Amino acid sequence: MKTLNSLLHDVLQVSPHLRCQVYFKASLTALSHAMEDLVLVGTDKPLVIANFQQERFYRQESRRYQRIAQRTDQVYILAAPESNFAAISDPYVTVPFDPNDTLAQEWHLIIIGQQYSACIVCQEYASPVDAASLDQARQFKGIWTFEREVSAHAARLLLERIVGARPELADKVEIARQRYGLSLINSNQTVSDRVLEIDARLFTDRLVTYLQSSQYKQLKAYRTITKKERQERLINTISTAIRHSLNPEEIFQITVRELGEVFSPCRCLLYRYNAIDQPAPIEYEAVTDGLPSLKGEIWSLAKHELFQVALAEDRAVAIADTTQDLGIRGYPELSAQLQRFMIRSSLVVPIRYQESWLGILELHHCGVEPLVWSDSDKALVEAIATQVGVALIQAQAYKNLETLNTQLAALERTQSNLIAIVGHELRTPLSTIQVCLESLATEPDMPLEFQQSMLQTALADSQRMRQLIQDFLTLSRLEGGWVNWQLEPISFQASLDLVLSSFKKNQSPKSLPQIILELPSDLPLVLADGEGLIEVLMKLLDNACKFTNPEGTVTIRAQVLNVKFIGVANSQDQQNHTQMLEVLIADTGRGIEPSQLEAIFELFYQEEGFLQRTIGGTGLGLAICRQIIQRLGGKIWAVSGGKNQGSEFHFTLPIAPRPA
Repeated sequence: MKTLNSLLHDVLQVSPHLRCQVYFKASLTALSHAMEDLVLVGTDKPLVIANFQQERFYRQESRRYQRIAQRTDQVYILAAPESNFAAISDPYVTVPFDPNDTLAQEWHLIIIGQQYSACIVCQEYASPVDAASLDQARQFKGIWTFEREVSAHAARLLLERIVGARPELADKVEIARQRYGLSLINSNQTVSDRVLEIDARLFTDRLVTYLQSSQYKQLKAYRTITKKERQERLINTISTAIRHSLNPEEIFQITVRELGEVFSPCRCLLYRYNAIDQPAPIEYEAVTDGLPSLKGEIWSLAKHELFQVALAEDRAVAIADTTQDLGIRGYPELSAQLQRFMIRSSLVVPIRYQESWLGILELHHCGVEPLVWSDSDKALVEAIATQVGVALIQAQAYKNLETLNTQLAALERTQSNLIAIVGHELRTPLSTIQVCLESLATEPDMPLEFQQSMLQTALADSQRMRQLIQDFLTLSRLEGGWVNWQLEPISFQASLDLVLSSFKKNQSPKSLPQIILELPSDLPLVLADGEGLIEVLMKLLDNACKFTNPEGTVTIRAQVLNVKFIGVANSQDQQNHTQMLEVLIADTGRGIEPSQLEAIFELFYQEEGFLQRTIGGTGLGLAICRQIIQRLGGKIWAVSGGKNQGSEFHFTLPIAPRPA
């Protein structure tokens, strides 16, 4: 069966007073169902002709038409076949037509009873590109009316097409023509003699019901689309933030803010998490006005045994109602904590990257009614957690790269300084030693006092070279962790006496400033390595004397300090005390600029350029002192008011425990 003329065109030719309108599919569906209900609830046995365009559209209404066929024996279904549509003959007649027929683009429903008639005659006007996903957006142009003349004319035209497609139905079709007054010979008389009525209130009620149902479905679809749009926007916002920033704090703030807007009213938390470390105070939170804040609180549902098993398996934990959940009710303290912060429903999602556990995302629904977390909700938060995990790894990698670059730059500077300083420090004494030895070798008649002076100079410079090499070896062993410390109770006074004795023996008394000791008589023993302590005292005292004029003074003091710190034991904070010995070596020398008080402990630091300085040195002494003191469990720092205001060097050492 194939026709070229549109039924709408043919109807309008006979009834030019009709005006076409444009209908969405949802509207036509509502009209069709309201008309069909006239058959289902009535006592009449009308003629029903329906054109469904495609067989798949008929399949959606097949049960409805089976019920209609129980009311009347004159039901005809037209559609372009897609399976075995032509074989269907009971309880109604199916009429297949060619898919290229104009009927494939038309929507028709014609109902003619003894007491009423109605028809819809429409042709598809416009359809979306993706008709499968936006079927309700299809538009049709046509007419619908209760006029019997129009309905009868449309029915006669379709019955002719039915007989053309299935000639064996000619007798059945003729019965319909006679029963419903569709014969062309007596149609006018039949219409004039018959009183036509229709239950307008029934039709209107049914139509409004279907329109409301369609509107509800449309609103539901809009809400779904809006929710998906907000979710997509959220993921895009976070992804954009990750692409434009490697700052985890900025990414965390954007994440909690955007999630808080999507799931409002609620609370959104994001915090770093490690299964081993103790929970840290919450830093990142988005909370609806009027809800208590968790910022600054020690909070981690992930630490609770109720959540740990699921989170360890990288699964989200969704609780629809915390007041009724049997697991939570088994832990009264947890239940009370959730009630305190008005948490009615909770979603906890781990932030992981490969095998690394990086943090936790928590959503708290704080409404009056519980919230059942949908699969799409969980999928959204899990997708965001994945994005945040990638961002954290990227930020950490970038930070590590920056640290590595800084270390490489520092290493390059160290190498440059090492080459320059070592070259200068070794070449200068070597040149002096060479000159002295050559003079002694070539001038045998040199006076004895000159010979002694030459030998003393050569010995002093050889000692300088030896100290330089020793400093490099010491620093290398300290940085490589190759020093085996022998920590034992030792006397600070005895170590200081040994240093002063050696120091005065190797220095000219005339070149030394006055050294003043201000030490208590009852100094306790310190827990230290003897060689390390002597090394520190020797270098600090050497620095103090080196930068102080012979007319100045160097003062050495010591005192016992009580140090208080916070420790963690048995999951409770406790205050602990320990005793430290603070040692002070103060001089009245040239002083240090306050801005350089930390830099002086760096490798190769020298206040003057090494080629212009007036006092020798490699810049390793204070770096070695810091390494030793830190490894002995103490601290070292410097204090100075500036140029020509002297300097103070402080360091601490733990006091040895008294024997029980």
